[in-house]
Amino acid sequence: MGLLLAVVVHPANIQDRDGAKLVFAKAQLSGPWPRMRRVWADGGYAGKLIGWVACVCQWVLEIVKRSDDLNGFQLLPKRWVVERTFSWLSNYRRLSKHYEYWNETAETMIYLGMIRLMLRRLAGEEAKAAVS
Repeated sequence: MGLLLAVVVHPANIQDRDGAKLVFAKAQLSGPWPRMRRVWADGGYAGKLIGWVACVCQWVLEIVKRSDDLNGFQLLPKRWVVERTFSWLSNYRRLSKHYEYWNETAETMIYLGMIRLMLRRLAGEEAKAAVS
């Protein structure tokens, strides 16, 4: 669905795979996700991270790779969900650039943006139900 479970903002000198471990650890601490069995990621997260996620989180990390045969844009299943979520969040002016001094403040702003998005969806669904 593209909704956030956990957010970690870290310095740029941390590799994506190492940052992913921080996100997975935070997601595991933020609550039990009994229905979650599989996580999709792009090719940048391949390697030892797959085994780490299986061992520590008991989830399957599945890498969605782009075919080398095709040139140009290619719509890949599951990867567009992440890009769509980034697009939704970029609609909030505060999230258009990284203005925050503290990473914790940036994380909070991302959570607030997602909360606003979810509340608007809930209100929209209730408004449609009331009209029917």
